[in-house]
Amino acid sequence: MKPHHVAAAAIAVLVAGTLATEAADIAKGRKKLGEIVLGAAGGSDFAVEGKEIKMEGGKSYRLLITSNGGKEYKFMAPEFFRNVWVNQIVINNIEIHPYGAPHALEFDVAGTVEFDFVPIRTGTYEWYIAGLQEQGMTGTLIVE
Repeated sequence: MKPHHVAAAAIAVLVAGTLATEAADIAKGRKKLGEIVLGAAGGSDFAVEGKEIKMEGGKSYRLLITSNGGKEYKFMAPEFFRNVWVNQIVINNIEIHPYGAPHALEFDVAGTVEFDFVPIRTGTYEWYIAGLQEQGMTGTLIVE
């Protein structure tokens, strides 16, 4: 092999390795977003904190979604879920690494779901609690 071919091959290997390392690191250094809280402890079952959450596309985030257990809450964000890369979903220190996005996150009792993801498409996405939209259990996830 000629010296310039060896050099070109070495550069190609270095570039490919660097790109693979950078791609593998996309989920590291995630930023914690605000928390969405469903139902107020000792208050209204229909109260919501964190109705609007903003983030930037291409960055890694952790979103906490917490139920205070007043009702059964089925958290839906279909367009948002289809436009993010999901790293993991954590419930009671059990990590779920899905191949694709979830359909819904359902709370039958009080608890918190940690949703780790990278938004891949900008937009304003609605989230809602199935069947409780009329009670004001909706919000937006904004990817800039």
